[in-house]
Amino acid sequence: MPRLGVIGAGAWGTALAIAAARAGAEVVLWGRSLHRLSGRALPVAVRATTVPSDLQRVDAVLLAVPAQQVRAVLPLAPAAPLVLCAKGLEQATGLRLSEVVAAVRPGDAVAALSGPSFAAELAEGKPTAVTLAAADLDLARRLAEMLAGPAFRLYPSDDLVGVELGGALKNVVAIAAGAVIGLGLGENARAAVVTRGLAEIARLAEALGARRATLLGLSGVGDLLLTATSLTSRNTRLGHELARGRPLAELTAAGQPLAEGAWTAGAACRLGRAHGIELPIAEAVRQVVDGELSVAAAVDALLRRPPPAQEFPPAT
Repeated sequence: MPRLGVIGAGAWGTALAIAAARAGAEVVLWGRSLHRLSGRALPVAVRATTVPSDLQRVDAVLLAVPAQQVRAVLPLAPAAPLVLCAKGLEQATGLRLSEVVAAVRPGDAVAALSGPSFAAELAEGKPTAVTLAAADLDLARRLAEMLAGPAFRLYPSDDLVGVELGGALKNVVAIAAGAVIGLGLGENARAAVVTRGLAEIARLAEALGARRATLLGLSGVGDLLLTATSLTSRNTRLGHELARGRPLAELTAAGQPLAEGAWTAGAACRLGRAHGIELPIAEAVRQVVDGELSVAAAVDALLRRPPPAQEFPPAT
C-alpha cells in the first residue's frame, strides 16, 4: 500500500486525499489549520494533521496549496517525489512551479497534476480524468498508478512544460470569459475569447518548449473548457463579478486574490514580452486586475485591434 502525503487541507487537497484513499493509498493530509475539513467526512485511510513531521516516510507528496504559497511550504515536504497540484505562475519571478522547486530544492523529482477537475466532484467520486506530467515519463507513470482509482483516470505525460502552462494560463483566459458573460455580451463572444485564448496559450507554451498536442489534451482544452464555462470556477466568477462592477478589493480574502489567474496574468505577460509572443487577452486581464482599465474598456480595446491577415499564419 503506497503512503502519500498531501500538503494543503483546503478543498482541493482534501479532495485529492479522498481520491488517493479510494485508490488504496494511506494518506497523511497536512494543513496549518483543519477547520475547513468540517464539511467533508474523511475515509479512515486519511489522517489529518497539523504536525509537519507526520509527513515523513511517504512515497510521494502532493502539494495542494495555492501557487503563490508553493515556495513557502517546500521546506515542509520530506525527501520524496513532489506532485504539484496548483495551477499558476509565481507572480514575483514568472517561474513555473516546477522551476520554483528546482530553485529551492535542486535535484528533487517533480511532477505536475492538471486537468478538468472541480474539487467537489472529485471528492464525491464522480468520473474525473487529468494529466500527470514529469520530465521522467517512468516517474509520471508510477505516480499515476499510485493515484488512479475506479473513477479517477490519470494520463501520464513527459511534457511538464506544456501541462504546467496549460493549467496556469487557462485561469487567465477564464477571467476574460467570465467578464464577457458578466457584461452580457453573449455566448458567441465567450466562445471567441476561449478559442483565441487557447491560441495564446499554445503560442507561449510552444515558444517555451511545450508540444502543441499537450494543449489539445486534458491539461489544455479540457481544463480550459471546464474552467471558462462555469461560474463554479473561481477564475470565471472573478471575471464575472468584476464585469458586474464589484471592485477587486471586495473580492479579496486574507490578502489573496479570489483566483489564481489574477496573479498569473502579469507573470504571463512578462513571459510573452520576453519571448516576443503577443498575448492580447492576457494583457487585457492584467490591465483590469492592475486597475489600469475597466472591464468594458479592456473589452473595447480587444475589439478595436486591427483585423488579422490570416487566422493561422504559416509556420516560419
